[in-house]
Amino acid sequence: MAHVIVEVNGRPYTMQCAEGEEAHLRDLAVLLDGEVQRVKSSVGSVGDIRMLVMAGLMVADRLSEAIARIQSLEEQVAGLREARAAAQAETQNLQSLLSVRLTAASQRLELLAQSLGK
Repeated sequence: MAHVIVEVNGRPYTMQCAEGEEAHLRDLAVLLDGEVQRVKSSVGSVGDIRMLVMAGLMVADRLSEAIARIQSLEEQVAGLREARAAAQAETQNLQSLLSVRLTAASQRLELLAQSLGK
């Protein structure tokens, strides 16, 4: 396990993480600290625990919105896949119909050519 010192609200905290995850942990701490700074700027000075809970709730709210957006996009992708499948089926139907009609037209032209050639 790696040890990383992160700073939130001007205070250092020693955290553990898996080897190679240090930069990610620092990035997360920066995100949390940004939310703490927003809480401080909007509500002023409150206790550290309350400020961290409020900041955590703000991060959770952003996460919740991101999850909802992802679900919405996944539904859109599923709808687009269904539309693509329907369009492909329609294209195959049209190609089959065109092939039948071209074959029939070709046969009529051959009969016409034969009758004209006599």
